[in-house]
Amino acid sequence: MRLVAGIALALAATLSVAPALAQRVDLTLEERTVNMNGTDRPAVTVNGQFPGPLIRLREGEEAVIRVTNRLDRSSSIHWHGLILPAAMDGAPGFSPGFMHGIGPGETFEYRFPVVQSGTYWYHAHNLDHEQRGLYAPIVIDKREAEPFRYDREHVVQLSEWTDERPLRVLQNLKRDPGYYNWNRRTLVDLIRDLNRAPDGEARRAIIRDRVDWGNMRMDPTDIADVTGATFRYLVNGFRPEAPGTLLFRPGERVRLRLINSGAMTYFDVRIPGLKMTVVQADGNNIQPVVVDELRVAVAETYDVIVEPREDRQYQILAEPMDRTGWARTRLATRMDAPVEPLPPHRPRPVLTMADMMMNPGPTGLDRGTPLPERDQPGHVAPMGGMDHGSMAGMDHGQMQGQAAAPAGQAMDHAAMGHGSMNHAAMGHGSMDHAAMGHGAPAQAGAHGPGTPATTTAGGMQAHAGHGGMAMSDPVVHDTGAPPGARVLSYRDLRQLRPDPESRPYDRIIEVRLTGNMERYIWSMNGNEFWRAQPIVARLGERLRIRFINETMMNHPMHLHGMWMVPDLGNGAFNPRKHVVNIKPATTLDVDVIVDAEGDWAFHCHLLYHMESGMMRIFRVARDGAPVASAQQPRQAVMPAGHNH
Repeated sequence: MRLVAGIALALAATLSVAPALAQRVDLTLEERTVNMNGTDRPAVTVNGQFPGPLIRLREGEEAVIRVTNRLDRSSSIHWHGLILPAAMDGAPGFSPGFMHGIGPGETFEYRFPVVQSGTYWYHAHNLDHEQRGLYAPIVIDKREAEPFRYDREHVVQLSEWTDERPLRVLQNLKRDPGYYNWNRRTLVDLIRDLNRAPDGEARRAIIRDRVDWGNMRMDPTDIADVTGATFRYLVNGFRPEAPGTLLFRPGERVRLRLINSGAMTYFDVRIPGLKMTVVQADGNNIQPVVVDELRVAVAETYDVIVEPREDRQYQILAEPMDRTGWARTRLATRMDAPVEPLPPHRPRPVLTMADMMMNPGPTGLDRGTPLPERDQPGHVAPMGGMDHGSMAGMDHGQMQGQAAAPAGQAMDHAAMGHGSMNHAAMGHGSMDHAAMGHGAPAQAGAHGPGTPATTTAGGMQAHAGHGGMAMSDPVVHDTGAPPGARVLSYRDLRQLRPDPESRPYDRIIEVRLTGNMERYIWSMNGNEFWRAQPIVARLGERLRIRFINETMMNHPMHLHGMWMVPDLGNGAFNPRKHVVNIKPATTLDVDVIVDAEGDWAFHCHLLYHMESGMMRIFRVARDGAPVASAQQPRQAVMPAGHNH
């Protein structure tokens, strides 16, 4: 069967008009053909649609969803962000009774109470099927009236398509992590920058910068692993050249449900000519905040309200973080409105040495594993040879809150796969953190008005990097917005009402985000998934996770079955989220409301990072229950479609 990309016309109507509420939904998974780039390619469809159909539920009802698999291999559907029993979560290898997913020809019935409302989505939990189209929106209507008014709503589902099979993309990244980076700096760029330099000192600084990056065998333009070189960016299945149309009448309040269903892409979203009032984040109501644009991390959802007053077309523009393409749709008063041209891209971002100042603070906290762990070789930067895993046999249960590594030890970045990071050439000597100013707060205002650089979201100190460069703020995004434009930050997310479960955390564990870029290996606490022990939490506790990102990549971290609460300094008004983005070289404290017994998936939602090892079992056990400490064999936990 052949399914042309134009089927998105039917999907647009599905997304824009709420279907009748139903407790029972039937879904069929099968392979069909799509044509996005002039060549027929196999896609995974749900009920014949690519992307799949919207599922609409109501808070307080029971959902009964029957999924029939007509594919030639096992598949699955995970209900992203939904709070439900572990057996219904849909993650093969984790959910009891679902260890191998839904086999070919089989039907699986998901049955669970709907205990929340808001915008969510569903997707396969394996690389091949999710990347090839098995994803779609979920809208859960609230039992009572919403605390904000709107006249019309539309789903805006962001995603990507590649004509390559996902496994081939992963193999290319394993061979060369910069395989898809077509923005690498060239000799022409160097000559241009030297010619623009105002004086000799500026030219020498440019040369030093090139030498530093060359010594690390890294590229400052490596913002995203997979880019527009292979991805076609979509909104509701439409290509940017022929965008879909979301209808409105002038003067209406239009609710847009933004969902980032991309495998690897962060989108910066703006609507020229309109302000956006953000009213929900990850399905939860927040105090309304008016912004000009927002960055949507992979797997996040945001609900915004816009008020288009003119009888004209408004482009909803979603620009990938690395500026290698566009996703777009449009608000218009009629379906046949002419397609407007796309604007020029904003300048591509380029990393600086400040972005590489990986000073995450003291490490060596409890990791939450049954037994002490050793970091695998090549995943992390050893501090003076100190092994964060074994810590010379120290009892991790007695190390809470204690700094493990003395400051001032040399960091061997070559062990991280960053190459031979020549600190002498960089003028940093033995990398004495105290001498670099890591012991003193950065200058206030370094990140712009209204964005203090002296504290992180959780109240931890942000420090000056090499040469006084400010360390990256963990929750502020630089999207290249013009001066005066307001870009959403996690600090803007305040729950509409105080969280009734807010209280001090009971204990803290450390989750370092680690890896080896040259070998394209990704891990948590220096261990890939198939070598790692589970993280064990106690039912009923409030567990604080200290995320420490030791890599140069963003990681959208997702915990199944429970809410995460980033510590943004807002106390009981800190937001509940199902995905929390951890920026490069930053630390962020996130509390987990541990209220769901069982084994749950805990992973980076960048699909190729999860596939390459950045995932753990998050095991919730009752006090006194036995906890398995054996390492988890890959075959027992990686669903079909995951390959190594």
